[in-house]
Amino acid sequence: MTLIKSISGIRGTIGGREGDGLTPIDAVKFAGAYAQWIKAQGKGNTIVIGRDARLSGPMISGLVINTLIGMGMDVIDLGLSTTPTVEVAVPELNAAGGIILTASHNPGQWNALKLLNHHGEFISGADGAELLRMVEAGEIEFSAVDQLGTLTEDSTWIDKHIERIVACDEVKVDAIRNRGFKVVVDAVNSTGGIAIPALLKRLGVTDIVEMYCEPTGHFPHNPEPLAENLTAISAKVVETNADLGIVVDPDVDRLCFVMENGEMFGEEYTLVAVADYLLSLTPGNTVSNLSSTRALADVTTKHGGHYSASAVGEVNVVTKMKEVNAVIGGEGNGGVIWPKLHYGRDALAGVGLFLTLLAERGGSISALRKTYPHYEMSKNKIELKPEMDIPSILKTVANRYAHENINTIDGVKIDFADEWVHLRPSNTEPIIRIYSESSDAQRALDLTEKIKSEVLQGI
Repeated sequence: MTLIKSISGIRGTIGGREGDGLTPIDAVKFAGAYAQWIKAQGKGNTIVIGRDARLSGPMISGLVINTLIGMGMDVIDLGLSTTPTVEVAVPELNAAGGIILTASHNPGQWNALKLLNHHGEFISGADGAELLRMVEAGEIEFSAVDQLGTLTEDSTWIDKHIERIVACDEVKVDAIRNRGFKVVVDAVNSTGGIAIPALLKRLGVTDIVEMYCEPTGHFPHNPEPLAENLTAISAKVVETNADLGIVVDPDVDRLCFVMENGEMFGEEYTLVAVADYLLSLTPGNTVSNLSSTRALADVTTKHGGHYSASAVGEVNVVTKMKEVNAVIGGEGNGGVIWPKLHYGRDALAGVGLFLTLLAERGGSISALRKTYPHYEMSKNKIELKPEMDIPSILKTVANRYAHENINTIDGVKIDFADEWVHLRPSNTEPIIRIYSESSDAQRALDLTEKIKSEVLQGI
């Protein structure tokens, strides 16, 4: 069994002994500490809760909700929801925070508590560290009987979220309707099966082929939206002569597209395409993390804006976006962050913007893909021996390539003229993740192997 406590929340496999997996005791302790932390913020005592459809959701939700009530919190339960929907709801309900019960792209035996502040944004690293300290110290004080919180159920927020997207001027419902798209949707039997078809219908799409859209929690394949897990929808897009396929992860914050020929549009290029569209309307700055494709920088420069890179992690991307007043940002895993709506990865917003772009540009989705710079990425890892010192390794790599463009805000990234490589230590395993990008897959792999070999040979 696995339990991972981090500054962004707690996640783990269901079952086992306390502290070894995500047991009821662990869920209660962490929810209680979060409530104690919320009280210290002085922003009120209302907490918004939502969950994806995984099988452990009702159990974990019941534990968390009743713990919060026992801590004197007033809980608004959105029920089956999406991560971005909860993020939208928190500030609009003037809540003090929010918890999303989802392990995102992890398989069905996992679940997690993702924690939001009163802005509906993931809590900061410093706040997360303080909360972890409170958990370890056992600083949880439950409320007396006359100070218990309340529970309100509100299942309307997915529809409200959709209406807020459709109300944005940048989302052109008439253009999408007039294009007459035929769309296949794979929602991996989670809450995207509720949200994505509802959004498409609101956008005027009437020809929708639903795959795995019943929110049963029985994931029909590995829920991470990678090409190797999406063979069924690829075949279905071709079989039904659809214009495109839409794939989301269980909590609907990651988004990828399948082209009409059954090939992947490329998860890295979801953000690139959406940025291309928004920057054509409002030139400005963009942000993604260090491990995301260079194509976003290329598109940003084309529109006269400035691209910035952040450390890996949504909270780091959001911090940098606010710093540079970015028009759009996100991560190369299909995460689109549109500040006009909220500061969180939002697959629903991404669908609305992408379909508008495709409708207005005309032509096929594969033709659109060819308009963007072509890069291929290699993702690998370096298994470390106990005696290997990670900071020393990273410093040695940075010194060796000091004549290149070096970024050390999150591990070491080396930007060469036509390619890059990023070495980043894992927070949970004795490994260094090594990502590279180049003009073709073999060159990217060769670059990865070259740096990996240098590290293992002591450079």
